[in-house]
Amino acid sequence: SSTGLASCRVAQGPRRGTVRRRERCHLCVNVARAAGMVATPAAPALKRTASKAHVIEQWKLLRYEYGFGNSVSTEALPEALPIGRNSPQQCPYGLYAEQLSGTAFTAPRTRNLRTWLYRIRPSVTHEPFQPTFTPTSILGDFSSVAEQRGDVLTTPNQLRWGALPLPPALDEQHGTGNGSGGGIEGGAPADFVHGMHTFCGAGSAATKSGYAVHMYTANQCMLDSCLANTDGDMLIVPQHGALHITCEMGRMRVEVGEIVVMPRGIRFSVDLPDLVARGYVLEIFKGHFVLPDRGPIGANGLADERDFASPVAWFEDRNDCNFRVLHKFRGKLFEAMQPFSPFNVVAWHGNYKPYKYNLSRFCPMNAVEFDHPDPSIFTVLTAPSDEPGTAIADFVVFPPRWSCARNTFRPPYFHRN
Repeated sequence: SSTGLASCRVAQGPRRGTVRRRERCHLCVNVARAAGMVATPAAPALKRTASKAHVIEQWKLLRYEYGFGNSVSTEALPEALPIGRNSPQQCPYGLYAEQLSGTAFTAPRTRNLRTWLYRIRPSVTHEPFQPTFTPTSILGDFSSVAEQRGDVLTTPNQLRWGALPLPPALDEQHGTGNGSGGGIEGGAPADFVHGMHTFCGAGSAATKSGYAVHMYTANQCMLDSCLANTDGDMLIVPQHGALHITCEMGRMRVEVGEIVVMPRGIRFSVDLPDLVARGYVLEIFKGHFVLPDRGPIGANGLADERDFASPVAWFEDRNDCNFRVLHKFRGKLFEAMQPFSPFNVVAWHGNYKPYKYNLSRFCPMNAVEFDHPDPSIFTVLTAPSDEPGTAIADFVVFPPRWSCARNTFRPPYFHRN
């Protein structure tokens, strides 16, 4: 079988996509499957009708690469990654090389984000994007212009919101689709995208400034549908129901008590193993999430880099589907159709990648004598602004911890900005 793989690589056709080249690419993949080196992806219908417990158990056994901001190299087929170069004239298995940039080419090396993807078909081979239905509950503009239109309301008052009601669970036979029927508010089933509701924000996605806070309620999987949010990074916090996320870099299971960050521009799809899901999304319109500096705390504490988990390469070779690619751009949804799955990346390397984090691994700092520390001491991730020391948004966790202090008012102090 290994000899067959090698001979297929040698026999690849010309650089540009031709029928001959595509046939040999599929041949390589089929040989690898026959050799037991990669599992044949289940057809969508079979995926939904398989034993639910068996599917969940498979997702729980997924492997991950660990680290924050580090460069990762991973491949689903042996020797799929080119050695010594990023874009050879002929990639292994007849794959296409494609770079995904998270920063400008000339960004400083310490902040430069990019990943090389090696995929069965290029991601650009789709129909033109067209405007599609955008739920009125999704907002990306909080400027004075949006207020004049009546889209948002500015208030200096402190606000808090109760959780949205959970949607009804659909049976597994009817629990799939593109989820574009109007959302929970319209009484129709909704997936992760169309079940999203914006609660507050600042700035605008159009000007690449500020942030938005959403809540999602979903009762439908994203079957043959994916989202690429070109407005910014999305930090997703499941509150009810786990999420099975498939993206270009691989697959992740995100449970309640974990968070996941999906960087700008990466295509991903969300399935619901618990049939219904609810949670929060923090979306930043500028920059990316980073770990906060520890300062006088020292070299340890808070969130440790080694506890952030990124997916390993996984792909599906499906060319007989009608896949819907959604792009969120300036707060609006656009769609394009393509006849293949976008999750066809056989190998990748780089440092621009999604990641998840288990909040129970956060190491909190606290006072031991008197007074309360500022809440910033509990920052997990921060999105820095252009002003040093000032964030666009912080994600903070208040985990269970001992609070031991003398002559100190026990609740945190009153505070205003």
